[in-house]
Order: sequence, then C-alpha cells, then structure tokens
Amino acid sequence: MSVPTQITFLHVDSSPAVETRIQDEIRTLERHFSRIQNCRVVVEAPHHHHQRGAGFAVRVDLRVPGSEIVVNQSPSLRSTLSKSESPEWQKHLETHPEHKDVYICIRDAFSAARRQLEDYARMLRGHTKPHAGTHTPEATEAG
Repeated sequence: MSVPTQITFLHVDSSPAVETRIQDEIRTLERHFSRIQNCRVVVEAPHHHHQRGAGFAVRVDLRVPGSEIVVNQSPSLRSTLSKSESPEWQKHLETHPEHKDVYICIRDAFSAARRQLEDYARMLRGHTKPHAGTHTPEATEAG
C-alpha cells in the first residue's frame, strides 16, 4: 500500500533526487508500521548565512490511527570558540556540518520518526508499561 504523501520545499529548490529519497524513507517507515494513513514532509532552508552556510530543516508529519507523529529536525547552532588575531576570544555560532547536507537531515528526521512509530506500535500492542502518574481505567476502578 502506498501512503498518500505531500512533499513541500520552502526557501529551497525542489529536487527529484530529494523527493525520491523521501519516498524511499516513507516506504521504509511503512515496512515498520503498515497503518500510516498519510505523510507530510517539509524541507526548508531557514538560515541563509553567507559565512556560516545554509542549514536544512526537515519536518515529518505522520497520521496514524488515533494519533499524529510529528518530527521536526531543525539545524541546531553550536557554540564554538575561535581565537582571532586579537588576544580576545570570540564566540561564533554555526550550523552543525551534518545539517548542511539535506540527505543527512532527511535520514535523521526519518530515523526519529521510525523510533516514534515503533514506540507507538508497542503501545498499541500493550507492550509498554504506563508511566508513573498515568491513570489507566483499571487503576481508577481499583482505587
């Protein structure tokens, strides 16, 4: 079964190769959980810093029976210290190098989505324990 998919590119040109990679990742998710109802993917290049390089953000919204799984893989900024010609240290913010490659961002986003789908499937099968403070119908009837 093919999952209905919507792929959107924001501030970045669409690419057939990127769309193909996203479709491959969705098929992989479907092998882990066959009841995905639809999938929306947004690929965005939010930062256009000339010296720091562009980072990509990938958002994956999966609709599953009774719930929605959302993964937002955004480029993070890391603090680095570099010594300039002056004796003072200057703090620079730059995007992680791996988030400058759209394929790595897609891989990371879909890996996180797969883990959330696996957790959701375990919960549906009843293989997860309820967390402390969660009320189950059995616990409220007994109390």
